[in-house]
Amino acid sequence: MSQSRKSLSTGALVAIAIALGAVVGAAGIYWKASPSGNAPATESLLAAGGAACKADLETLATLKPLARGEVAAMAVREEPTALPELGFVSAEGEALTLADFKGQALLVNLWATWCAPCRAEMPALAELQAELGGDDFKVLAINIDTGDVAKPKAFLDEIGVSNLGLYRDASMGVFNTLKKEGLAFGLPVTLMIGKDGCMLGAMNGPAEWASTDAKALAGALKGL
Repeated sequence: MSQSRKSLSTGALVAIAIALGAVVGAAGIYWKASPSGNAPATESLLAAGGAACKADLETLATLKPLARGEVAAMAVREEPTALPELGFVSAEGEALTLADFKGQALLVNLWATWCAPCRAEMPALAELQAELGGDDFKVLAINIDTGDVAKPKAFLDEIGVSNLGLYRDASMGVFNTLKKEGLAFGLPVTLMIGKDGCMLGAMNGPAEWASTDAKALAGALKGL
């Protein structure tokens, strides 16, 4: 092999290593995993999350065919899954977990201001909340910027989004917990949570949440 080819090969390998490191570190880069790639071992989640969720195959059968088109990357579970406790705070500083929203179906979205795809999909998430949000459904967007609240607040003010609130986890604990369980590879990350608090599906990467496909999926989740 010539010296120029050796240099090219080495440079390519270095570039691949850097790219993989960025994904693992969740530095604003997302990876659209296949449905099987989004499904970690159920046992680890159940062990951390407490009592097992009751299998509801009819519910999942309703959702699976709707994970298509603009939301095809949403990996609907084979059975509902209990999650470890995920803690965050409200805009007023109130400590919350997903259990505080039990009785509402949730589309939980993790985002950060340094994540370009997150910023791009925020207006569509706000539109989805405006159209479908209520006592039985909520888009729960959780910001994971470190530091104080100024930056994410300024971003939401800039784009005119006020109906999502400003839920935050400045420790990134929510993301790191999901990453440990194999559910998060980068940002954005979106989970479908049933009204009983059990996870029904997970997605890595952005989606067009104001699309007909997304509204059909969220509408089905709301109606279950």
